[in-house]
Amino acid sequence: MSIFSHLCIAVLFSIAAVAAMSPASAITLAKDGETEYVIVIEADAIPAEKTAARELAGTLKQVTGAEFAVVSERQAAPGTRQILVGPSNRARSVAPDVNWGSLAADETVVRTAGNTLILAGGRPRGTLYAVYTFLEDTAGCRWWTPTESTIPNKPTLSVPPLNIRHAPKFVSREAFYRFPIEDPIFASRLKLNGHFSPITEEYGGHMGFIGFVHTFYAWVPPDKHFAAHPEWFSLINGKRTTQHAQLCLTNPELLKEMTRVVLEKIGENPSLGLISVSQNDCHNPCQCDKCRALAEAEGSEAGPLIAFVNAVAEEVEKKYPNVLVETLAYQYTRKPPKTLKPRKNVVVRLCSIECDFSQPLNSDANATFRDDILGWKAIAPNLFIWNYVTDFAAYIQPHPNMAALAPDLRFFADSNVIGVFEQGDCFTTVGDFVRLRNWVIAHLLWDPSRDQNALVREFAAGYYGPAAKQMLSYLRLVENAWMRKPGRLSCYNTDLTFLTIHDMTEAARLFDEAARAVKGQPALEERIRRERLPLDHVWLLRYEDLKHAAKDSGIAFAGPSDPRAACEEFIALCEKWDARHATEGLPFAPYAAQLRGRFRGPAPSVEELSALPKADVIELQQDAFHLPGQADWAGIVDDPGASDGKAARMPANHAQWAVQLAITEELANAARGEWAIYLVVRCDATAGDGNAFDFGVFNDKAKTEVIRGTAAIGRMRGPEYKVLDAGAHKLRAGMYVWVAPRANASEVQAVYVDRIVLVRQK
Repeated sequence: MSIFSHLCIAVLFSIAAVAAMSPASAITLAKDGETEYVIVIEADAIPAEKTAARELAGTLKQVTGAEFAVVSERQAAPGTRQILVGPSNRARSVAPDVNWGSLAADETVVRTAGNTLILAGGRPRGTLYAVYTFLEDTAGCRWWTPTESTIPNKPTLSVPPLNIRHAPKFVSREAFYRFPIEDPIFASRLKLNGHFSPITEEYGGHMGFIGFVHTFYAWVPPDKHFAAHPEWFSLINGKRTTQHAQLCLTNPELLKEMTRVVLEKIGENPSLGLISVSQNDCHNPCQCDKCRALAEAEGSEAGPLIAFVNAVAEEVEKKYPNVLVETLAYQYTRKPPKTLKPRKNVVVRLCSIECDFSQPLNSDANATFRDDILGWKAIAPNLFIWNYVTDFAAYIQPHPNMAALAPDLRFFADSNVIGVFEQGDCFTTVGDFVRLRNWVIAHLLWDPSRDQNALVREFAAGYYGPAAKQMLSYLRLVENAWMRKPGRLSCYNTDLTFLTIHDMTEAARLFDEAARAVKGQPALEERIRRERLPLDHVWLLRYEDLKHAAKDSGIAFAGPSDPRAACEEFIALCEKWDARHATEGLPFAPYAAQLRGRFRGPAPSVEELSALPKADVIELQQDAFHLPGQADWAGIVDDPGASDGKAARMPANHAQWAVQLAITEELANAARGEWAIYLVVRCDATAGDGNAFDFGVFNDKAKTEVIRGTAAIGRMRGPEYKVLDAGAHKLRAGMYVWVAPRANASEVQAVYVDRIVLVRQK
């Protein structure tokens, strides 16, 4: 049977206590390390139910010290005290009021009847989840990470009367963190069952996709088809193209080919039950007359997409009635169509990437997304959500989005969503409280009605021990700091100025106090030190700005006294704990090299820069700059403070990389070896303690950032130019240096770039 066969059934249930058969009293499973109970399963129990019995016996032994034998129904002696694991005949006879045939795939039944305990559920995972629910909620077991748990010592274990039936609102549940991905048993214990957790049949399997996402070119490869069929691909500005584009979704021959490929892919693996037919990860939908007419008639680019996917799904249903066809409502297709409705075997996965993640998704701050989800709710029989709970621009820094986690999941549940993919920090283990986030999100996915604050407190107490108070205070500090700041929190946030010098000083105090609270307990010491890494990262990224801010505020500087040593410690600990990636697409090793480049010593002053030997300096004035884009993004102006009386000026009403210096072949040949890149910049600003502008170096050939930095208003404000250090690099053709304002015209009027200076490193 398809794992999706109970989709419709599952959404009908929520937490429910079924009518009690008769008054019940507590039962004692173990007393003083001994038990009279046996664990009973069907002889023909499925693999996950056998695992459930084994997990129950093993964990109860850890808790009580007692040996719980696992026997079949035929082996269980009459009168034996029993724990019934699975929807066996005996369980059905003891609890005849449960409609056992209607149980959804992950639905659980946890109840006592007389002196019998029933732990059962739907197939394939319900019984296993019932066991984990009992072990957690009644026995008190906690699995914080794959290798860290709290298993209580209870030689005598009493069980109160229980009568609980729960079918999760979300049939598909994925917390995209490293821990459940790399340890499928841990994923199962947290009741996660998504695509990326490779859970075996022994632990109930998982809900995998054939082609997870962005499959247009995977199913219809341009290198195979474009030469013969350019009409299958997007028409953009009068030309068929495959560059950062999509497919021509109104082309009937393309539809035939897509349908053929989809049926072939399902035939190769029909048990997965879900195949993705979804747009590429870019814009540029087809602009041909038919595609445009359908999009305009439906008021959304989702019109051509849903019509196309419906047509594929119609053919899929004929041959594979239990398989669903998934597509995205993402970026340009996010708005639902006016009249077209997805077929009953189509899954629409709505993505929240543009939202403000510091605010709930059903708030006025996210009104357009709120309207879109309500629109899809009205027409989509199977609605999934792809939500973003990470910061792609910097995994290892504070990301104050936790206040919205539970409200968002409750909003999804109220919107008839049946699958949620929470995209977390799967590429690092040293992000912003990633273990806590993974655990809390998993519990909310299973039951979004849970109190998030209570879950956070529970994790903190169990995982940080005596330092729980300080960790909770730090989390509140970060959230409150962001709420004081106007603006939206994207999932590509690089602005850390919301943490003022006072916030940073208090945060450092809290971590120092936490370290003292766990001193002498190595496991807890390591946990606290690891959680401090995102804060350490902020000190490094904003070192000079924060040092100036401390001086201006008249307070002691709480950051590292030796930033170079602090940088090396940060890198060593990130490597020790396997950070892997620093940002989306940037492995940690090259980022570590970037970070080291920040601490070669203080940047020279303008006067010191001018006094360097000419043989070691290449000075590039504004005539060497490239000012791409619109004319009002940047221009050359007179400025008496500039070295030659002229500068590139950018108004602060945009955030484009509007001043660039290309590293040409000629320049790369002239500047062999390693050269430091210094930018001579200033800004006009009335006030503010935020960032004035961004700058960096980009490798256009590799499509990667070499380095990125920000400059604070407080340091850069005024008529005098300052020197910014963009690191030391081996210059290659195809690299370029860039400067960009931050669209913060309320604080900054304009940014001026006098020159960019290259200094030979010896």
